[in-house]
Amino acid sequence: MANKDGHRRFGNVRKLPSGRFQIRYPGPDGRMRTGSDTYDRKGDAERALSLVEAQIIKGEWTDPDRGKIKLQDYAETWISQRAGLRPRTVDLYRWLLKKHIASHLGGVQLGKLSTAMIRQWRADLLGNGVSVSMAAKAYRLLRAVLMTAAEEDHIISRNPCRIRGAGDEHAQERPVLTVAQVFELADLVGRRPVGNVRKLKDNAYRLRFQRHGEMRTHPEVFTTRADAERALWKMGTDGRADCTHDRRFRALVLLTTFASLRWGEVSALRRSDIDLDAGTVRIRAAFVERSTGELVLGQPKSKAGRRVVGIPQGVISVLREHLATYVQEDPGALVFPGAKGGPLRRSGFNTRTRWVDVVREMGLPGLHLHDLRHTGNMLAAESGAGLKDLMARMGHDNVRAAMIYQHAVRGADRTITDAIDRQISGRDDEEDGSSGKLIPMR
Repeated sequence: MANKDGHRRFGNVRKLPSGRFQIRYPGPDGRMRTGSDTYDRKGDAERALSLVEAQIIKGEWTDPDRGKIKLQDYAETWISQRAGLRPRTVDLYRWLLKKHIASHLGGVQLGKLSTAMIRQWRADLLGNGVSVSMAAKAYRLLRAVLMTAAEEDHIISRNPCRIRGAGDEHAQERPVLTVAQVFELADLVGRRPVGNVRKLKDNAYRLRFQRHGEMRTHPEVFTTRADAERALWKMGTDGRADCTHDRRFRALVLLTTFASLRWGEVSALRRSDIDLDAGTVRIRAAFVERSTGELVLGQPKSKAGRRVVGIPQGVISVLREHLATYVQEDPGALVFPGAKGGPLRRSGFNTRTRWVDVVREMGLPGLHLHDLRHTGNMLAAESGAGLKDLMARMGHDNVRAAMIYQHAVRGADRTITDAIDRQISGRDDEEDGSSGKLIPMR
C-alpha cells in the first residue's frame, strides 16, 4: 500500500520550536524512540532516520536508552558476572576500575564513549606517570567490558577501544640464574647472624652480636632499627658475627626452580603430593592472597596448571631431608608451612629469609621469587623438548595445543627432568660468582 503524500514510510521528522529538527521512529519492539541529537536541516534529520532504519534491518541497531547507563555501573556489573575468575583477578579488575578507569570515565554514558575520548584517557594516564604496563592492563579491561556491551548486550554499535598497541605490554627482561647460583641462593636464605637489636631511651638502637660464641656490643649506635638489622646482616655475611643455618627453605628454593612452580603452587603442596620414589611432584591446588590479605585455596592458575612434574635426582635427597625434618607425617600436612603451621605467606617468606638482603649480597638486587620459576623454564627449554611438552611442564594454557591434566609424568617430561639433572650434576664446573643472564619473561 502506497504511503500518503508527505508521510514517510519509516518514522518521522519534526521541527522543534528552536528551529532545529528531531527524529522519531519505532524500535524493533514497536516502541517509539526519540533521537537524542537534533539537526540544523531537515535533510540531515532524514538521512539520520534512514541510517537508523538500515541499522534495524541489519540487526545492528542499539537502543539509545540503554546506552545511557554509566560506564562505572556497567563495568562493576560486568566484573561481578564473570564466572570463573580467580579471586586475585577480581581484585585486580576492581582496583583497575576504581584507580584508573572510573576516576576518569566512570560517569560517562556508554553511548557517549568515543575512540577519541578513550585515546585522551590513555594519554592522560601516561602523562600522569602511570606506567605503560599498568595503562595497558587498564585498557585491556576497558576493551573487554565494552566488547561485551557491543557484541553481547548490543548497548553500543561498536567497541570504541580501537587504539592500536594500547593493550600491549613489552616483556620485561628478568634474570635467569645459573644452576650454581640457584644452589647458592638456597643455602643463603637459611643463614641467620646471631644477635639482637635493642631500643634505647633516646630512640636510638644498640646492636649486640655473637662472635666465637661470645655476645658483644657493637660500638656504633644506630638511628633506626632497620639500620641496625642491616649492619648485623652484613656482619654475618663477612664473618664478623656467628651465624645459624635454618635449612627449611632450601628445598623450597630448589623445588620452585627445578620443577618450574609458581608461588601459590609450591606453598599449597601437601606431603601426599610428593612421590620421592617416582621422583614426581603433583600440582593440584594453589593459594591466592587477595588484596584484603585473605588466603584462598583454589585451583591452579589455569586448567593446564593441574599437572605432575618430574623432580631432578639432584633435588631428591634435599626433599627427603626436608620431609623428615620439617613436615608432619600426616599425608595432608603442608610441605612448606608458615611459622605457626599454617600456610606460608610470601611476605612471611621474604621476612624470614631476608630475601632482599640475600639477593643483594649475591649481586642480584631486585630478583623476585617468581624469577626462580622463570629460571626453571629456561633450563627446561634448553633440554630441546617440543613446545607442547614444555607447556605441559610449565602449566601453561595455549590456544594452539590442548592442555590436559596429567595423571603421570610423561616420557617427554622425564627427558626434560634428566636434562636439568645433568645441569645440576655439572654445576661444580661453573665459574664461581658468575652472574645470571637477562631473558625476556613470558
